[in-house]
Amino acid sequence: MRAIRFAEFGSPDVLELTEVAEPHAGPGQVRIAVRAVGVNPHDWRVREGQFQRVHPLRLPVGLGQDAAGVVDEIGDGVTDFEIGEHVFGRGSNTYAEHAVLSSWARLPEELTFAEAAGYPSVVETALRIIRMVGVQSGQTLLVSGAAGGVGSTVLQIARDRGITVIGTAGAANQDYLRSLGAIATTYGPGWVERIREFGRIDAALDLNGTGVLRGLLDLTGDPDKVVTIADLEAPMLGIRFAGVAGSMPDALATAVDLVQRGKLRIPVDRSYPLAAAAAAHADSQAGHTRGRRVLLV
Repeated sequence: MRAIRFAEFGSPDVLELTEVAEPHAGPGQVRIAVRAVGVNPHDWRVREGQFQRVHPLRLPVGLGQDAAGVVDEIGDGVTDFEIGEHVFGRGSNTYAEHAVLSSWARLPEELTFAEAAGYPSVVETALRIIRMVGVQSGQTLLVSGAAGGVGSTVLQIARDRGITVIGTAGAANQDYLRSLGAIATTYGPGWVERIREFGRIDAALDLNGTGVLRGLLDLTGDPDKVVTIADLEAPMLGIRFAGVAGSMPDALATAVDLVQRGKLRIPVDRSYPLAAAAAAHADSQAGHTRGRRVLLV
């Protein structure tokens, strides 16, 4: 089968479309014929070798965690799914024509394969960081870098829970944030003063890692009320870095519930053929995403 792999760490150019042996479902797993793959910042950080000290890889290796497709092989112990069912979930080496999933759920009829492929990791992350920061109904949450996949998801989940949300993004995404129920403002010079005008900030999330942590700490007054998923300097300020994943089955079940109730929709900002994975990575690293980027297989 065809799959994206890389044999050295580096720029997007190290990604290659190559022929590899098909994977097979082990106990408690399913294999899918992949239809779409979610492109996450985690993927290009792996490609650059950022996690080598913590999780060393032996090259060459594949990429990808999130995917949607059609079940074509079922592992031992899986009794509630059948060949041919449409699913989305998380696995490994999903930048490929076939991939094994360790967590999955049935595809809601409201979503296409391309849309669903962008949901697993961002929903899990959004749920986890909202829980970590401890924001409650009736309070106000500030989301720095709110237009991407995680930000779009946080805004909608928070609004469904009765939380007021302020989101920062570029000028081109202000109307988009408002469409998700957020109070929108731009980042850049004077952003802390602009946020203060909205009143009390009970908690804050940093999703881009663009050096905003001191400002978020100033606005909330408490490092326990700030969480980042992108700034590795956070511990120096006593701020938590959300780097450990939570329950993917719970996240997928929550995603299905929210989608079916009309409370969550994450747009596909751009899709690419599998062979253009390098372009998808370059665009993802450049930022300014509205929603998700996906590979179509």
